[in-house]
Amino acid sequence: MLFEALLDAVPLVRNGRQGHPRKRPEKLYADKAYDIPRCRRACFKRGIKVRIARRGVESSERLGQHCWVVERTLSWLSRFRRLRVRYEVRADIFLAFTQLACCLITFKQHARFC
Repeated sequence: MLFEALLDAVPLVRNGRQGHPRKRPEKLYADKAYDIPRCRRACFKRGIKVRIARRGVESSERLGQHCWVVERTLSWLSRFRRLRVRYEVRADIFLAFTQLACCLITFKQHARFC
């Protein structure tokens, strides 16, 4: 049940084209844990192309080239102790520290390439 709520909670996506922003992403990459008919139907109903590794048919290694971006970013965020161990009770304060961490990560990446 949470999978459908997660798909509906995705914020508007701007793809650089003129007009209205997309309400949902074009594709969904997922590992073998989401290879159930309910997840595939939920994506199909919302017009999202599905790229889910099938159990026993294909390896998850091909998905790795896309999923590593998420794993890498979560690793960068876990370097901030205040985010790794959540001390904040209020969600708005936690969100502020997460945004600050993202700003610092972006600044460091930008400074590295300039």
